[in-house]
Amino acid sequence: MTMLPADASCVTGSHNPQQVSGLEKVLRGLSVFTMLMTVPQVLTIWVGGDAGGVSLISWVSYLISACLWFVYGLQKRDKTIYLACVGWVLLDVAIVIGVIVHR
Repeated sequence: MTMLPADASCVTGSHNPQQVSGLEKVLRGLSVFTMLMTVPQVLTIWVGGDAGGVSLISWVSYLISACLWFVYGLQKRDKTIYLACVGWVLLDVAIVIGVIVHR
């Protein structure tokens, strides 16, 4: 006996993923906004050569967290999570390496 998927997409012909909720739209925008707010920190370190007052422990922790969220997003197949984490990993790596180089 063949089982139908719970959403009956094989009968209705709809293969469209669920629509993006308002909250997801806000979270996506907020994710981009917060990454843009981190860019000045990266520029201060790399262009200005000033890593004073930047906590290496904090940014390594943020990097580890972003890596774990990336893996979680991949496991859940949630683009909202894993695509944002790519940006965060890049920013966090830039800051961590910058702090190490410019201390």
